[in-house]
Amino acid sequence: MTDRQAGHPNAWQTATVIDISAETAHAKTFRLGLTQPSRHLAGQHYVVRLTAPDGYTSSRSYSVASAPDASNDIELTVERLADGEVSTFLCDEVIVGDELEVRGPIGGFFVWDGDTPAVCVGGGSGIVPLMAMVRLARRTQRAHLVHLVVSVRSPADLFYADELPGAETTVVYTRQNPPGFPRPPGRLTVADLPAAVTPDVTGYVCGSSGFAETASQLLIDVGLPADRIRVERFGPTA
Repeated sequence: MTDRQAGHPNAWQTATVIDISAETAHAKTFRLGLTQPSRHLAGQHYVVRLTAPDGYTSSRSYSVASAPDASNDIELTVERLADGEVSTFLCDEVIVGDELEVRGPIGGFFVWDGDTPAVCVGGGSGIVPLMAMVRLARRTQRAHLVHLVVSVRSPADLFYADELPGAETTVVYTRQNPPGFPRPPGRLTVADLPAAVTPDVTGYVCGSSGFAETASQLLIDVGLPADRIRVERFGPTA
């Protein structure tokens, strides 16, 4: 993820991999124990840096999927991309007990404080920072403040599938539906978004550049002013 509003860089620290779980066939969630307390906000990200024996380094930013809490643990969900130096190593090589270099939390623009209404629209792996918002809303018994709409190609591509069902979530499948799903496969439309958008709602859009542009326009079409929409775009490598 990128964030033009990121604050001053944080110091690098060592994080221990506590748990690894599969989200899909091509994505894993890593639970990391931080050595230095560093409470994040929903929507922020961390940079993970890998260093080779010859000193070569490569780093990528990954959104935090876990809700803010009092622990020193964070969860990063990583989608494995064939040409991604960091993502392939994390998904193929890292095991529980390994140590990683991380820096964060980073980001001050694409964050939700948990107190105001929000409409979140994510495409594919763009759900990750938005899931932190949903988890925070549920944990603080404020789920009524948030509505998450996530667009994915098929059930096999859906992150956090066991957690998503709820009145505050909508899943849109663009190519293949699960059995009995009421909505035909197809691209995200205005009909998939919450009908009522009040002036105090903030829109959060996360996904590829093309998805972010489309989703932002749909939010405008349902009445959300452009200056109330916060967008986080990601590129093809990670």
